[in-house]
Amino acid sequence: MTFDNDEILVVGQLKSPDVAADDGPDGKGAAEAARIQRFREDSREQRMRIADEAQHRFRRRVSWGATCGDTTLYFTTASAPVMTRLRMPERAVLDTLIDAGVARSRSDALAWCVRLVGQNEAAWIAELRTAFEQVETVRAQGPSSTRTEEG
Repeated sequence: MTFDNDEILVVGQLKSPDVAADDGPDGKGAAEAARIQRFREDSREQRMRIADEAQHRFRRRVSWGATCGDTTLYFTTASAPVMTRLRMPERAVLDTLIDAGVARSRSDALAWCVRLVGQNEAAWIAELRTAFEQVETVRAQGPSSTRTEEG
């Protein structure tokens, strides 16, 4: 499970299907995707009930996915608006992606850029997240006078 201020993403882990060795990677991937699809259909009502309760309690949208072997599929994910201000050169990059047919809109182009950075800089982003976790740990160990007032 992962979450942010807008969404809770629950990804279930499913047992890998038994596939023959001669099926190859394509056959294995198809079997995994089929198992995920069957889980999606079979669990729909239960997932919707859980999501309704969780959305009310946590005030965040609940999205779903599943992993089976090497295959991960997301059933639903939220698309949250993000406000940003871009200068002309930055807007020109987005407009070039639109003109080239890579994206349909500036919003789509910006999402494409963010995905590309996430894929190409995954190790660096993971290192940043670890550093933030360490900062939170050290901050929690700070002087008690900054955490609570006694007396």
